[in-house]
Formats: sequence, structure tokens, C-alpha cells
Amino acid sequence: LQVSRTPLREALKVLAAEGLVVLKPRRGCYVTELSEQDIDEVFPVMAVLEGKVAELAARRITSADFARPAAIHDDLEKHAAASNADRFFEANQRFHDALQEIAGNRYLAQLINDARKVIKLTRRDSLRLDGRLKQSLAEHRDILDALRDKDPARAQRSMHDHLMSGRNALARLAKAN
Repeated sequence: LQVSRTPLREALKVLAAEGLVVLKPRRGCYVTELSEQDIDEVFPVMAVLEGKVAELAARRITSADFARPAAIHDDLEKHAAASNADRFFEANQRFHDALQEIAGNRYLAQLINDARKVIKLTRRDSLRLDGRLKQSLAEHRDILDALRDKDPARAQRSMHDHLMSGRNALARLAKAN
């Protein structure tokens, strides 16, 4: 690849600090594998954090703010109808990011972004489970309705349930494989 060792080592150190790879001296670098226990531990944390984001967003949202997640939801609808899990995943990420921006808590956003790095690929996999795209779409619709109604408790609960539903989908996928 014509890359010198020093920048490559530094990049691997950054990935190791983020928990995405494991560096083993004199043995190499390995991609971190998540166990079922790891996934069981991280999803409830994500559900609490993202639930708080949805709650804060519902408290702060204006009609101008609402336009962005509503437009992204239209993309989710389109990708679900086309059964395009990859595009749905990308739009899903934008939806969650939009709520983080509306919530306006950068510390909460940083915690979520750090945890998201760990489970990013597993979340994409869960969308490949039969019926999960439509289920996730309905969950997003519930979150959007709570935001429209400016109902913080319902937004929090809907987001929490959405994340835990994703975990349950992964569990079903693991059993199927």
C-alpha cells in the first residue's frame, strides 16, 4: 500500500483506544470480536443514552427542527419499501444524529458516539432479519410522533424500546445462524 509504518502504527493505536482492534505485542493486530455478553451489556446503555436524547429533543424541538427528522423518516420509508438494509441503516444513523443535534447535549452525544462504534456493525446486521426493517420503521414512526406531540416521556420510552428491539433482533439472528 506504500504506507510507512509510523502512520500505520498510530492509526492502529487510535483504533485500539476506541476498542475496535486489539494490539498484541509481537503477534499483531486483531479486530475486536463482540461476545453476546458484550452486546447484552452495551445495548441497555445505548437505550438509556439515546432515550435521554429523545427526551431532550422532545423538550426542545421546534417546527423548524422537526422538518429534518421528518424528511429523514421519508428516506427510511423509501429504503424499507425497497428492502435496502444498507441505505436504511445510513438514513437511520442520520435520524439518530439529527435527534442528538436537537437535544443539544454534546457530552451525551459523545458517549453515544463512543458506544455506537462498538455496536455499529451488529446494528446493521439486525436489519437483515426478516421483518426487522418494517419493525424498525414503525418504531421510528412512534419516536417521530412523540417528537411531533412534544411528549418527552413517550419519546424517551419509544427510543429505549427501539434500541432494545434491535438487541432482540440480534439475538434472534444469532439463534438462526
